[in-house]
Formats: sequence, C-alpha cells, structure tokens
Amino acid sequence: MSLVLKRDTAFENIPSIKAKTLRINLNPDIYGTFAEIGAGQETARHFFRAGGASGTIAKAMSAYDKEFSDAIYGVEADGRYVTQPRLKTMLSHEMRLMEERITRDKHPDRLFFSYANTVATIDFSKRYKGHGWLGIRFQLEPDQKEFDEIILHVRFKQTEARLQQETLGIIGVNLIYGAFYKYHKPRKLLKYLYDHIDKDTIEIDMVNFSGPNFKGVDNRLMSLQLIRNGMTDAVMFGPDGNNLLPAAKLYKKNILALRGSFRPVTKVNMDMLKKSYNIFVRDRAVDESKAIVIFEITLSNLKADGEIDERDFMDRAELLCSMGHTVMISNFQEYYKLVEYFNNYTKAKIGLTMGVNNLVDIFDEKYYRHLSGGILEAFGKLFFKELQVYLYPMKNPETGQIMTSNNIKVHPRMKELYKFFKYNGKVMDIIDYDTEIMDIFSRDVFKKIVNNEEGWEDSLPEGIADIIKEKKLFTRERDIDMK
Repeated sequence: MSLVLKRDTAFENIPSIKAKTLRINLNPDIYGTFAEIGAGQETARHFFRAGGASGTIAKAMSAYDKEFSDAIYGVEADGRYVTQPRLKTMLSHEMRLMEERITRDKHPDRLFFSYANTVATIDFSKRYKGHGWLGIRFQLEPDQKEFDEIILHVRFKQTEARLQQETLGIIGVNLIYGAFYKYHKPRKLLKYLYDHIDKDTIEIDMVNFSGPNFKGVDNRLMSLQLIRNGMTDAVMFGPDGNNLLPAAKLYKKNILALRGSFRPVTKVNMDMLKKSYNIFVRDRAVDESKAIVIFEITLSNLKADGEIDERDFMDRAELLCSMGHTVMISNFQEYYKLVEYFNNYTKAKIGLTMGVNNLVDIFDEKYYRHLSGGILEAFGKLFFKELQVYLYPMKNPETGQIMTSNNIKVHPRMKELYKFFKYNGKVMDIIDYDTEIMDIFSRDVFKKIVNNEEGWEDSLPEGIADIIKEKKLFTRERDIDMK
C-alpha cells in the first residue's frame, strides 16, 4: 500500500522524538538501514529505544576506522571522509544492499530507505566546532524505481562533543520522520528539522531535495527558507540551481564579490564585474585558477518592498543562473559582516566591487552604532590586509558629473578616515568603464518591465531580455511551486 495515502493528519502538536520514532517503527512498510560515522549511532539509538525497531531497522552500523570505511565504501578521490561525496557513496551503497538482500517477492509492500551521516564533532582543543553531512535516500511507493533524496549540511555550535552527538541524533530522527510524513510540504519539513532543538545549537547551511516526489521543488527557494527561518546567515547556489556548501566553495579561494539587487541584471552590473575582475586577477596575490566570483544579494535587499516576494527572488536567480553565475543570499546588511564571513574560509585576497553610493554608505556611522567600538571596530574587520574595494563611477543625475573616489562626499567626521583607507590603496577606481551605459539603472528597467513599457531591452546583457519575455519574469503571470 502506498505511503502517499498516509499523509500526516494526526500529531497536530509537535510529536516527541519517541513518538516520531515509534510511529515509524510501527509502520509495517518502512524498512531501511542506518550508517553513521563520526558521532556514534545517535539516530539509530532513538529507534532502538522507542521499541519495535525490528520492524524498521534492517541494519545499523558505524565504520570508524578509516581502513574499514574504505573497504566498505571505497576511497574518495580527495581522501576525505566528512564530505558530500562520501555521504552519497554511503547512501548508494546501503540502498543497493537493501535491494539485493530484501527480496520483493517476500516483501512487496516494503518502502526502503537508507539513512547516513558522516560527522566530525568538536575536537579536544575546541578550535574546530565540528560539522557534518546527513541524508536519507528513500521511496514512497514499493515500485518506485528512482529514489527520493534529502541531503543536509550542518555546523555544530555547542562546545561539548556529547551535546553535539545528542543534537545530531534528534535532527536525524526529524529528517527521517519528515521524509516519510512531510515530504509533500518541504517548507514545513525544513522547519520541523528543528523540533526539540534550539537553533543556537546547530546551523543548517545547505539542503538539497531530489527525486520524483520533489520535481516541483526549487532548491534555490529552499535555500531562501534557511535564511528566512534563521537556520543560517548565508547560502549559495550554482548555475544549475542546486545549493552549494559555502565553506567548500570558498575554501582558500580568492573571492571577488559583487553586491546588488540584480532586478534585473543590467549591462552596468556586467561591466562592473568584467572591469573589476580584470584588475583583481592582475594582482600578484591572486591565483586566477583559485579565483571565484560571487553575485551577492542581501536579505534586506529582497525585503526592499516589504515582505520577501519569492517570485521576484526566483526571477533574479533565474537570470543570474542562466548566465552561469554563482549566487549568494546573505543576512549581512553591513559589508564588514560579509568580509568577516569570507574570512572564516579563506585568507587569500578578497575584492568587493561596488558603486559610489555603496561606498558612501560604508562611511555612514549609523550602521555601526550597535558595535561597542563603533565604525572603527567595523573597519578593522572590513579593511584587513588582503581586501580591496573596486569602485565603479556614477554619473550625478543633476549635474552630469562623474563621481569617483576622488570627489565623493562623505560625512565631515569621516573625511580623514576615508582618506586614510583611500590613500593606503584600499579603494581603487575602475577607470576603463563604459561611458555609454552610465544612465542605466535597474530600478528604471524593472519599472518598464512591470508596466509593459518599451525600450528596456538594450539596457540588459545579450539574451537576457529574451529570457525575461519567454519566461514572463517580473510579472504576475509567472507562477512557481509555493509549497
């Protein structure tokens, strides 16, 4: 019998961890394996203790010794164990064994799953807080050939290994329970991952849904939910629309970040990127083979018109991904927080491409009143030794004057501070800008698109206008899966 017919209508209040495990254990169809590496068998333990585990658990195992692990799952190309490829290898291996060893003629109604995690908890010196990958591969129909899959990456915030292990066990139960009983509501499934867990104890900074029952789920939209729900401060996704782990993408990289609304992306945005990138990679400190470009949109930018319009967000993402770019959504309104975040993963050179207005805002004290050290504390984090600002000029709409680092107006109290950073080479003007596009503003283009006016197409990079028209982006006619 299909589990699709058994969607969760009971348990309106949050069920306890024991109630969740017991409900799964008492379901005669759900049957699978647990493979947990690095933090004990914490998830399987909950199922064993709830009672009736023999109806759910075909096998539970841990392969802590690296040679044992390699003998079972093979050697990863990078030789590491706490990685997404390792997790996927574990899920594939265990599911294959399920299909080989549990015959369908004896168990026609069984719904197979494999749950796995590979984790590094906090070390004895407490320098590394710990992180891990966990996921489930499962089916919701006995004859389902292509499996569904949910994969998460987590970062521990607790300072004791025992507490991290307990948290991992709970989130594992929540994931398995959500996979079978909340799969049709992926947004709520994400929220339920924190059932009986304080958000201060663990961060979820990546999630990907895949499989036939998640075909309508856009993982970029799921990334946005992680930010909105306070589960993490930054998420990333690639041109294919799948979410990326920021730590893996940024690790030891030379980073060039361009912040904007990209509503829509214009010729000015692309000229800013092209010209600043050329300067960036000419720097002796930059290894171009290890350089990455990030298009960053802040959560506050997405809320510019009030509440977040998810269709509007998806339209921006659609265009940037179609151009082959990597996108970051962050909760860092202030630039120094963005740089601080990058510094967690790289000590290589960081470049920030911005317009004149953005630079003026950086020197506005109102953004730093919450810091005990005020603007000086923020600048100590922002203008560290390997950071440089690439400034794109702006035409003054009233006077026609081209505004650069040499003639911008900052608050009188900030003049000397500004001069200090400018004349120490932290701010570099982009001088070979395209003079023909200085009058293009994305807000004007957006208004014309929304009002169905003419004459906006030439303001956009080649092919972008066609995509907007074909997919009806930035209009109410477009619909996306809002589950």
